[in-house]
Amino acid sequence: MQILKSYIVAAALLCAGGVQAQVNSFNIDSTKFNRPLKATLDSVYQLDQAPRFKYLEARQKNNNPALVDSLRKAMVEHDHDNLKKCIAILEKYGWQGPQKVGMEGSQALFLVIQHADLPTQKKYLPMIRDAERKGEILSSNLAILEDRINVREGAQQQYGSQAFTDNQTNKLYFYPIANLSQLEERRKRMGLVPMAEYAKLMQMDWNPQQYQKSLPEIEKIIARQKKK
Repeated sequence: MQILKSYIVAAALLCAGGVQAQVNSFNIDSTKFNRPLKATLDSVYQLDQAPRFKYLEARQKNNNPALVDSLRKAMVEHDHDNLKKCIAILEKYGWQGPQKVGMEGSQALFLVIQHADLPTQKKYLPMIRDAERKGEILSSNLAILEDRINVREGAQQQYGSQAFTDNQTNKLYFYPIANLSQLEERRKRMGLVPMAEYAKLMQMDWNPQQYQKSLPEIEKIIARQKKK
């Protein structure tokens, strides 16, 4: 007997209420999984997330710099190995949505590409856009990846998902955001929570008028940090 499950993804950082054409849920029949690929990608997911959480936790606790650096190096090594595995899968099988490898397995593919270098992100962006059109990836994931690419290329982000730390004051800022008057509409369309709610989760303040006034200073901080 087939077991059909409907997974409604409700991660606070990613999803909001239903919007037309927005991908935030999947009908998953676990009997149709590609089991070998699922096992590989489930392992990749753990190797992506566990070292990252340890590294971030050590930074937040201001642990010994040598420990923080060793955790960062371990994270980078895992990212490198994970990327090789995921590229091999993508080149041979194409995008693997939750319907094929489960939610965690599919999310592993996205996370590894999200954490990859810019040329890799740009190479697989068309594949991820196509997967979103086919209902094989969360719309919010696509939004986050597009923001990350724009930020890396020095362009304004569309959805406000990317932030950075001023290395002099340790204060968090959102990278420049395009057309603030339509930001909430864009976020809603891609299944992202309202900006104020997202900022609160990031332990940041959000006032669009104040943010607009702060943009010149934010751009100066970005330019200063790029020179180092």
